Amino acid sequence: MAHAQSLERAPASENRLPQWLGVIALIYVLISAVSLIGTGFKVATGGQARELFGFATNPYVGLVIGIVATALIQSSSTVTSLIVGMVAGGLPVGIAVPMIMGSNIGTTVTNTLVSLGHVRNKDEFRRAFAAATVHDFFNLLAVVVFLPLEIMFGLLERSAAAVTGVFVGDANLSMSGMNFMKTLTEPLVGSLTSVSRLLPGMFAGLAMVVIGLVLIFAAITFIGRLLKVLMVGRAKEVMHRAIGKGPITGIFSGTLVTVFVQSSSTTTSLMVPLAGAGTFTLRQIYPFMLGANIGTTITALLAATAVGGAVAVPAMQIALVHSLFNIFAVALIFGLPFLRNAPILGAETLAALAADRKIYAAAWILGVFLVLPLLLIAITTSF
Repeated sequence: MAHAQSLERAPASENRLPQWLGVIALIYVLISAVSLIGTGFKVATGGQARELFGFATNPYVGLVIGIVATALIQSSSTVTSLIVGMVAGGLPVGIAVPMIMGSNIGTTVTNTLVSLGHVRNKDEFRRAFAAATVHDFFNLLAVVVFLPLEIMFGLLERSAAAVTGVFVGDANLSMSGMNFMKTLTEPLVGSLTSVSRLLPGMFAGLAMVVIGLVLIFAAITFIGRLLKVLMVGRAKEVMHRAIGKGPITGIFSGTLVTVFVQSSSTTTSLMVPLAGAGTFTLRQIYPFMLGANIGTTITALLAATAVGGAVAVPAMQIALVHSLFNIFAVALIFGLPFLRNAPILGAETLAALAADRKIYAAAWILGVFLVLPLLLIAITTSF
C-alpha cells in the first residue's frame, strides 16, 4: 500500500521539475535584468545620475516617485529591483531611500482594489475594506515615523551601510573577481548590451533600462505564477495553521508565505476575501500583513547579488534599506501598544464609513494614491 502511494506521488514530483527549472531560469533573467539596468542607467546618464535626479533630492518627491511608480506597475518587487539597478548605475543611495519607502505605500493599492469586489454586501465589504486598508494605514504610519528620522539622521541609510559591510566588505575593494553571479549573468547581459549599443549615445543606455525593466516585470510575473502552482497550496496551509496562533506566528507566516509566492500583493490579496467572509478577524490578519511587508524584500536582495565591482556595495545597501525599513517599522509600531492599534482603529473607522457611503472608499483610493502625492509635490516644491 505504502509502495503504491509512493509510486503515485513520483509522477507528480517529476511533473514539477520543468516548473522548478522555469523558476530558476526566471531568477537568472531577473538578476541579469538588474545588471543590465545598472549598465544602461550609467550609459544613459553619462555618470551624472545625481544631477539628473537633482529634483528628487527633495525626499518628498522621491517618496511620491515610489508611490506612483508602484501603484502604476502594481509590483513593489519590480520597482525596488529597478531602484537597485539604478543605484548600481550611479543613483545616490540617499535619493533612492524615500523611493523605497514610497514603494511600500504604492503596493497596498492592489488589495484595496480587491476589497471592492465585496461592495454589494455591506457587512462583507466593511470587513474586507478594513482588512485591506489596515495595510495602507500601517505603511503610511511607517513613513510618517521613519521618513523624518531618515531626513534628520540618515537612520536607514547608515544602518544598511553597517550591515552591508558585513556581507559585501569595503567599498574600495573590487568585487568583480569574487562575484560569481556577475560572471554567470555575463552571457545574457553582454548580448543585450551589444544589441543596445547599436543605438547612438544615451539611447543605447535608455534601451538597456527599458529592456531590463520589461525583463524584470516579466520575470517577477511568471515567477509568481509558477510559484502559485508550486507553493500556494503549502502557503495556504501555513497561513491557515499559523494565523490564529498569535501575532508573532502571524508575522512569521506572512513573511514565509510571501517568500514562497514572491509577491506581497498576492499574499495580502489572499487575505481580503477571507476577512470579508469572516473566516479571520482584522486583528488576526493584521500581523500577517506586516509579515508580507518583510517577505517581499527578498526580491531586491536577490537582485542585488547581480551587481559586481565597487557599486556592489550601494546596490546591496539600498536592498537592505528595504528590508530594514520594514523590520524596524514592525518592531517599533507593532511593539508599542499605542502605535500598534492606530492602523486597526483607522481601518475600522474608514471601513464603517465606506460601508455606509461608498464615496469614502473612492475618496480614500484617489486621495492616497493620487491626490496626496500631488499635494506633497506642490507643497514641498513651493518653498
